[in-house]
Parts: sequence; structure tokens; C-alpha cells
Amino acid sequence: MVSAPGKTGYCLTMDLAVLLGVLAALFIFIGSSGPLAEWLRLPVTVILAATGIAIGAAASFFWFTDLTDALNPVALAILRLPISSDVFLLVFLPTLIFHVSLTIDLRRMLDDWVPILVLAVVAVGVATVMIGLALLPFAGLPLMACLLIGAIVSTTDPSAVVSIFRSTPAPQRLARIVEGESLLNDAAAIALFGIFVGFLTAGADPPSLAGALASFPWLVAAGALLGWALARGAVALMARLGEYPLGQISVSLAVPYAAFILADEMIRASGVIAVVAAGLTVNMAAPGRMSPPAFAKLTDTWDLLAYWSGSLIFMLAAILIPRLLAELQGSDFGLILVTVLAALAARAVVLFGLLPLLTLARVSPRVERPYRLAILWGGLRGAVTLALALAVTESAGIPPEVKRQVGILATGFTLFTLLVQGTTLRLVIGWLGLDRLSPLDRALSSQVVAVALQSVRETVAGMTRDFGLQRSIVRDEAKRFAERLDRAVAAADEGEPILDRERVALGLVALAGQERDLILDAFCERLMPARLADRMLTEADRMIEATRTGGRSGYRARSRSALRQGRLHRAAVVLHNRLGLSGPLQRLTAERFEMIVALRLILSQLHGFIDSRILRIHGRRVADLLHELLVRRGEDVQKELEALRLQYPGYADEMERRVIRRTALQLELAEYDQLTQDGLIGPELRSDLMKGLSRRWRDLDGRPDLDLAVQKSELVQLFPLFESMPREQRLQLERQLRTVYAAPGDVLLRREEMPRKVWFIASGAVEAVQAGQKHLLGRGEMFGQLAVVLGKPRKVQFTAISHCTLLTLDEVHFLALLHRNEALLEAIRQSAERRGVKIDLQELAATPPARRKARWWRPSAAGKDGRKG
Repeated sequence: MVSAPGKTGYCLTMDLAVLLGVLAALFIFIGSSGPLAEWLRLPVTVILAATGIAIGAAASFFWFTDLTDALNPVALAILRLPISSDVFLLVFLPTLIFHVSLTIDLRRMLDDWVPILVLAVVAVGVATVMIGLALLPFAGLPLMACLLIGAIVSTTDPSAVVSIFRSTPAPQRLARIVEGESLLNDAAAIALFGIFVGFLTAGADPPSLAGALASFPWLVAAGALLGWALARGAVALMARLGEYPLGQISVSLAVPYAAFILADEMIRASGVIAVVAAGLTVNMAAPGRMSPPAFAKLTDTWDLLAYWSGSLIFMLAAILIPRLLAELQGSDFGLILVTVLAALAARAVVLFGLLPLLTLARVSPRVERPYRLAILWGGLRGAVTLALALAVTESAGIPPEVKRQVGILATGFTLFTLLVQGTTLRLVIGWLGLDRLSPLDRALSSQVVAVALQSVRETVAGMTRDFGLQRSIVRDEAKRFAERLDRAVAAADEGEPILDRERVALGLVALAGQERDLILDAFCERLMPARLADRMLTEADRMIEATRTGGRSGYRARSRSALRQGRLHRAAVVLHNRLGLSGPLQRLTAERFEMIVALRLILSQLHGFIDSRILRIHGRRVADLLHELLVRRGEDVQKELEALRLQYPGYADEMERRVIRRTALQLELAEYDQLTQDGLIGPELRSDLMKGLSRRWRDLDGRPDLDLAVQKSELVQLFPLFESMPREQRLQLERQLRTVYAAPGDVLLRREEMPRKVWFIASGAVEAVQAGQKHLLGRGEMFGQLAVVLGKPRKVQFTAISHCTLLTLDEVHFLALLHRNEALLEAIRQSAERRGVKIDLQELAATPPARRKARWWRPSAAGKDGRKG
């Protein structure tokens, strides 16, 4: 029993029924906020905040008024809601951050990590310093208190800003940067908040600024490591719960809270960073360890939890606003204005000063001036700002005047951004012209409408015949539809003409979009694993973006770039060639095989899309050009696949077998579903059949191992030189040979360099250059052998001109092999003759390898200065 302030003798017992009723009402308001925001053309956060303020003000009015006591239980239940900073920071914030980390396109975000990191960290730092210095002369507070206010109000609510780009034809990359910035923005602000609170807390040892800055790397690194470790363990556990999707979801719910609490309480690291790392780890690892339906159910659950958490945190925080503004004074309005102006100036410095510099450095996309103005005005503050301000007001060690001004300035600033900026945001977007279609889109829309109506008329005509409707009604409706079609055709004819170049670009964007849809369909039908679908979807998004910015040339450049071996692959080749570490190369090569086989199958389906959809809108000339571009891309893919077949014989066949097996399993599943729907088999039998299917699916979800040692054995057998070799000698030779991979342009043997090994070309082509003359060496040939036999370097340079797989044998083992292999001796004799070098084969064969000198070499009259070897 606790006495309520202002209501003498009123006995308080928290009525659970009233509390549940209040929560039910809050959820009704949350469910209605979306349609209401759409109708009022306002951000949802503004509606939620306004609703929360109205509820808080009404509860205070009915509790303190003498007009009626009828609503006292409801008002008391609202005023006694357990709202504190811990509720926001420990319950709601981990949910929101984990959801964003789980659903963000991580691969694409990594492409833009430089501008994201700079904007997130630098923008918060700039806002903190500028707001703190602006308040210092007027607030009468110490510098640390002013900087604390700056850190609190520097966090932005990303929802309104991201909605700008989703409702306008903004570049996807720009929206990604804004969303990625918001993910790290809260972490940077909360870290600064903790540092400044430490300076202001009475009774605590104030940390030095140098010590606080030195601890920042620990906050980030330790939090990230803890979040990664927890998420990896959780994903492993979810993989073992494969038949229990509800159990998998339950495990995922524990991850953000465990990461936040362990990081914040046990190791004194950043809980927000730990949650971000955990979410990103689950984002990357879980799709490959869970079935597609189970992972879709998990993400749907987190979508709902994030929707509830985001809405509740706004409404509950807004309910506190009347309480935080209880001690508002007239002079505080001036301080709120200073805070607003300083925050806008700090954001303008980043958007109009730092962002153009990142664009010049080519680490950030170009952001047009209208978009920067929209981001500037759309930097709304919300629940995190109010939660941090509430944490200060609840702290017993903070001086009272600091607590009062922090609560009032943070709340007043949040109200300004929500009620002024939020309500005028769409007007600003319209004034900047971001809500209007481009001239090209306006011209295309008329043609799309005309083509669509023509298709609809044909379909409706067939349907009316099948339905047997009255002819008079059908005739009247057909006449009305024909009039509408004529108007659409006239509008298309009167519109601005679209150049073929623009039509090709639009067609390629549609083609890349269809490619993305086909990849999604293949993933949903389990024709490709999640890790492969994720990689190919990322590449399809890059293709769409490159085509939008570069047109036809951008599409071609991106398609070729997708087939190139990246930096990681080149680093893996170096590890294999120089250190003998084959694990990274095996994994990356297997992934490349998997991607190319799948891409070839996807591309083969795009020609039908051109004929059925693009042809009707853009015409025959554009369709033929798109077919040509698609054929070229298919040839590039086939060329890469053939190169991989030569380098790794047999592995491509295994990948194609898996495609057939996946298709067969999908058809088998569809057949069981149909038999169940027809009532021919019962659910018990279907469940038993599904167990066998699930086992076979799991076997196919794993990628077949690419054993480079086995591949080397198969490559040795392809050489005619070694066909007649006894099996024991060939096995010994396989152990002595080393596999080396070379990219185009790699110099394998330089001019005048004395080789210590002999190269055998298993696949690819090598160019030999001597005295300005070029000679090509291909599969089955060798080089370096004459220099090793003669014991002197040759005046020739060997360079790979394609992706090559080579087998190398060091000189000691090569000379030993030469002593007992007649086929190799004959090959060296023929090679020497072609190069004008005479070798005494009898003496060469009879002399033990250890005693061989260069005495078997006698230059012919045609080649006294030496030839390539």
C-alpha cells in the first residue's frame, strides 16, 4: 500500500486487470498507428509519440483533478507503469538492435563500411562537441554536462530517414548507408554517454579523458568478440534443433539479452556492440544451418517483436514527457532553441562537408543536394534520447541542476524534432521534388499502362466467353474498356519519346530484377542452399545498382567483375603456393564452382522473360539486344566453368549431379503434398515420408569437399608423359609434385633466372617470350626442363596468360625421374631440337642424377645464343 502524490488517503493496489486493460489499449493504438500515419501523411513515430503524450497528459489530469474519480484506477495504472531507463535499455533496445542486425543486407553493408563507420562515429562526435560548446556559454553547466547533453541528443531515429528513400527513387546504396549508420549510431552515443556520466557522478572517482579514450577500443573489441562467440554457440544449438523451429526461435530470443547483459555487467564492454555483433553473426551463419522455412519463421518472429518493441518504446517514452517537463522554466526555451540550431549545424557539417569528401575519395556514393537536405531535416530523435535522459534523472550521483536541464533539454529537443520536423517532413520532400517521377519514368508509365491494358483486355475476353455472361453486358464493358485503352495509347503516343539507350538500360534493370526473383524462387524451393542464394542475391543487387548508374556498360562491367577472382581468392592462392595451406583455397574454389553452375542455370531461364515481358514494352530491337547481351554473359560463364573443369576435373560433374538430385527431391515433395491434398495418403504417412526427405535434404545442403590432393592425382593421369609409368612410380611422383595456381599476368619464370623446378601445364596457357618472339605453351607441355638439365639459365620469360593449374617438380626429383623414364627423355630431346639445342641422350640417361653436369649441352649452329627452355 503506497500513497499516491496529491490524492490523500487513496489506497493503492495495482489492479492487474486494469494494468492488462491499459496494455491492451496500447496495443490497439499501436495497431492503428500505421493506417492513421498513412492517412495523415506523417511518420509513424510522430503518431506514436503524440499518442503517448496525450495518454500521459490525460492520466495526470484525471488523477489530480477533482472533477471525477471514475477514471482514477486507469490513470493510476498508467502513472504507475514500470517505466524506467532500465526497461528501455535492457528490454527494448537489444530487441531493436538485434532485429536490424539480423535483417540488414550484411554483404552489401560491408561494401560501404567506410562511409557507414565514418558517418556513425564522426557524426556523433561532431554533434556532441558542437552542441556541448554551443550550450556552454548559456546553460551555466560545466563542460562535461554540456557534452553529456550533446551525446544524448546526437542519436537519430532512422525510420523516418529510411522511409524517405523507400518512398522515392533514391539509390539503394544511399539508403543502405543511412540504415548502417543508424545501426552504429546508438552504440557510439551510448559509449560517449557512459564516459561523460562517469565525470559527473558524485562520489565516484572521475576518469581521466585519456583513460576514457584508451578504454574505447576495449569496449568495442571485447563486446564484438563476446557477441560473436555467443551467436556462434547459439547457431550451433539451433542447427541441432533442426526439427523444432519453435525451439530455434526460442534460442534466438536469448541471444541479444545474454550478449547485452554479459558484456555490460561482466566484462564492462559495450552491450550495444555485443548485440550488433551477435545479430550480424546470426545473420551470416544461421541461413546455412537452418532450413529456409525455419529461418523465414525466425525472421518473421523478430519482425513482430521489433514492431512491438519500437512502438512501445515510443509510446512509453512519450508518456514520460509531461513528467520530464514538470520543472520547465521560461529560460529553458532559449536553451532548447540553441540545442536545435547546434544539432542542425552539426548534421549539416557532416552532410555538406564530410560526405562530399567521402564521395571525392570514392568510398561513398554521390548524394544529391535534395537528398542531403531531406536527411538533414529528417534527423528525428526519439526513444533512445528519452531513455538516456531518463537514466540521468534517475541517477542519485548526478547534481540536481544537471538532471533538471538534461531532462528538459533532451525532451524539448525530441518534441521539436517529432512535432515540427516530423510533421513537415513530407512537405519538405515535396518541396525538394523527391516525390515526383523522373521524365523517363513518366514517359515509360504511359507505355506500361497501354501494354498492360492490352494484355488485360485479351485475358478478360477469354474469361467472359468461359463464364457464359450476357452478351449485352460483355459488349458494354468491352466498349468501356476499349475507350480506356484508346486513351492510354493516345497518352503513350503523345508522351516524350524514349531513346533506345534508355530502353536498354530499363530492360537490363528488369532483367537483373528477374534474375533476383529466380534466385529467390530456387532458394524457396530448396534448389540451392542459403549461403549460395545469399551470395547470388547480393551480386544481383549489385548488378541492378550498376545498371541504374552505368546503363549497358555498367551491366557488362558488373557481370564480368562477378566472375573475376577476388582478393580473398588471390590471397588463398598465395597461401597454397607458398605455404602449402590449401584449406582456404579449397573452400573458396568450391564456392566459386557452386556459384557458376547455379548462375548458368539461372541465365538460361532469362531469355523467356525477355520474350514474354520486355518485348511487349520495349520492342523487338531492344529485346534482340538484350538477348545478345545475355548470350555473351552466358558465354563468359561457360568459359569460366570450362576453365574450372580443366583445373579440377570431376568436381563440376558432382555439382551438376547435386542440382539434378535437388530438383528430384523438390518434385518428390510436391508429389507427396498433392497426394495428401487429394486424400490418397494420410498426414501420418506423409510425416514418415518427410523424415526420409529431410535426411536427403540435409545431405545435399552440405557442399561436396574439394580435395586438392585428389585433383592432383587426376591431373597427373592426364599427362601423356606419365601414362606408361608403373603405378608405384606414378604414386611416388604424385607425392613429389606440387600443385601451383596462377592468374593471368603472373610471371612464372623470369629471364636469366635459374629455375629450381620444372613446370608441367595441367590447364591454361603460358606465354614464352625470347628476343621479342612469343610462343604459346598449352596443356600437357612443360617448361624449365632444359635449364635444369643443362644447369644454366635461359634467356626467356614465362608468363601465365590465363588461369592456369601447374604441377611443379623440384630439380632433384626431376633428374631422378629423367634417369628412369624414357618417355621423358624423348620429350626433352624433341624440346631441345625445336630450340636448336643438342643433347646426348645416351650419356644423359646413363649418368646418375647426382653426377650430372652441363657437359651434355652443345649449341647447334642455329642456336648458339640459346633458346627458351
